[in-house]
Amino acid sequence: MEPAAGKPSFLRNIMARVLFFGVLIIVVRFAFIVTIAGESCNLRDFCFFTLPENLNFVIPGTAANMAVRTTTAGGVVPAGKDLYTSKDWIKAVQFYSSVFQDLIAEGYLSPGSKSLCVETPAGQEVQALKQIGVEDSIGIFKKASKPLVVSAKGNRVPFDDDTFDFVFSGGDRLDKAARPLDLLASDILRALKPEGFVVVHARAKDEYSFNSFLALFNSCKLVKSRDIEGYDSDMPYIKEIVLQKVAGAGGIVPVKESNVNSVVKCSIPGHKRKLVGNAEPLIMEEPSKPWITLKQNIKNVKYLPSMADISFKSRYVYVDVGARSYGSSIGSWFRKQYPKQNKTFEVYAIEADKTFHDEYRVKKGITLLPYAAWVRNETLAFEINGVPGKESEGTGRGMGRIRPVKSSSSAMSLSREVNEIQGFDFAEWLKSAVTEKDFVVMKMDVEGTEFDLIPRLFETGAICLVDEIFLECHYNRWQRCCPGQRSSKYEKTYGQCLELFTTLRESGVLVHQWF
Repeated sequence: MEPAAGKPSFLRNIMARVLFFGVLIIVVRFAFIVTIAGESCNLRDFCFFTLPENLNFVIPGTAANMAVRTTTAGGVVPAGKDLYTSKDWIKAVQFYSSVFQDLIAEGYLSPGSKSLCVETPAGQEVQALKQIGVEDSIGIFKKASKPLVVSAKGNRVPFDDDTFDFVFSGGDRLDKAARPLDLLASDILRALKPEGFVVVHARAKDEYSFNSFLALFNSCKLVKSRDIEGYDSDMPYIKEIVLQKVAGAGGIVPVKESNVNSVVKCSIPGHKRKLVGNAEPLIMEEPSKPWITLKQNIKNVKYLPSMADISFKSRYVYVDVGARSYGSSIGSWFRKQYPKQNKTFEVYAIEADKTFHDEYRVKKGITLLPYAAWVRNETLAFEINGVPGKESEGTGRGMGRIRPVKSSSSAMSLSREVNEIQGFDFAEWLKSAVTEKDFVVMKMDVEGTEFDLIPRLFETGAICLVDEIFLECHYNRWQRCCPGQRSSKYEKTYGQCLELFTTLRESGVLVHQWF
C-alpha cells in the first residue's frame, strides 16, 4: 500500500517541474523581447501583461525634465536605459530641440504635424520633437528602440502613403543608410503628404554633391538651405536642406539650341559646367608622338571625383565604348587608376570584335554588349585591321572601322577582313540604362565613329546623363613607322578633333583628351 501512497506525491513533483519550466520559458522570452530585441511585450510574444500606455519615464539631468512616453503600441525603455541619461544623448536632444524650434518659427513644422525621423538609432530627434510639443512623432531604424524608434525591416519606411506632414533625417545619416539612396528617398516621398516638408542634415561639401542630393528628391522643390554648426567634433558643421513635396518637379530641362549642329534635347546644369573650368587645358598643338603625349598628359588629368564629392548618386556606372580586351583599359586603367571614392561601379564593355568576347564571360562585375555602338539599329560592315592577336596601331584586332553595309564596298579596303555585325543605337540604349541620378563615366575609342556618336548623344539628350568622358579622337596622325607621313586611315584632321573637344567643353561636358 505504501507505493500507492507515493504516486500523488510523484505526480505533484512532475506537475510542479513542468509548471516551473513553463514559467521559466515565459520569463526568458520576456527578457529577450524587452532587453535584447528592443520590442514591446504583447500576447504574440508570449507575455501576459503590458505596461500602461500613459506610463512616463522621467529622465533626470535636463532643464525640461524630459519624459519618454510610450507609443500606442506600448513599450519600455530599451536595454541600456542609461543611454537616455548620457551626456551625449542629452546634448543631441538639446541640439535638435533648437533646430526644430527654428523650423516651427519658420513655418515648416507645427505642434500638430505628424512627424517621422529617418535613420535614428537612438531616437534623439524624436525625443526633441516631443519635448517641444510635437507629440505625434516616431522614428525608424533597422533595429527598434521602443518607445521612440520602431523597426524598419528591409530599411523600408513601414507606413502608408501620404502619412506624414514632416520628415527629418539628421546627423548625416541618410547617405549612410544600408539601402540605395534613391530607393530610400522615393520611399520617404511616398510616405510624405503633398505639400509636406522634408528636412535633411547632410554633408553636401560642394555644389556638385548638393545638386546630386537634390536630384534624389526630384518631386520636391528646394525651399532653402543653410550651413549650421553641428553638436560634436565629428560634425562641426552641416548643411540643412529644406524641401517641399510638389508633384512634377525635377527632371531634364529642354532647350532649343546646340553647338554641334543638332537639336539639343537637354541642358547640362551649371554645377557640371563649373567643373569643366577646373579641368586640365586641352593640348592645342598636334603632338608629334601622341602615344607619348598620352602617358605625359594622364598625369595632368583632373578627374571629376578629385574635384567633387560623388556620394549622393544612386548608382555608379562605367561604360567602355570600344573596349577591346579587358586589359586594354578596364583592367589596366579604370579599375587601378580612376579615383572611385570607395564606390562600386557597374561596368559595361561594348565591343563588336568577337575575338575579345570570351574573356569577358569570366570577368565578374562586367556586362558585355557584343555589338557596335552606332546611331541606329542596323547591320554594319566591320573592318578588322591586320593580323589576329596583335594590338598595335594599324595592325591590331579590335581597331576596325564600321560602316553601313550598303556603303562598305567603297569605304573599306577589300584586302582587309570585313565582317557583318549588329550595330545598335547607343544613345537610346544609354537613356534606357542610366538616369540623371547615376554617376556615369564613359571612355570612347571607336575608330572615327565618334564624329557620328557625339552629335547623336546631343540630339537625343543622352549627353546630359554622362558626368565624365575620356575620348580618343581619330585623325590622320603621323605614323610611327614612317616619319613625315600621315596615316590614310582617317580623313579628319587634328584641328577637327580639337574643335570637337572644344565644342563639348563649351557645352558643359567634362571631356578629356585620350590618345
